[in-house]
Amino acid sequence: MEKYTLPVVIEKDEYGYFAMCPALQGCYSQGDTYEEALENIKDAIRLHIEDIIESGEVIEKINSFSLVAIEVTA
Repeated sequence: MEKYTLPVVIEKDEYGYFAMCPALQGCYSQGDTYEEALENIKDAIRLHIEDIIESGEVIEKINSFSLVAIEVTA
């Protein structure tokens, strides 16, 4: 079984926590707590990767990534 290191973004909103994996288009989840959102996105990533592999597609390895918060005045 292959190991993957993927970026995950978790945001808090009024309903709980929203988690997404920007490296896998359409891969997102949520949870009432940060920990629940983290576990749920791990499950979503596993399922997403299994679907990609079953369809014969290639999963690109990510060697590095960065997260930047910027402030914009508009």
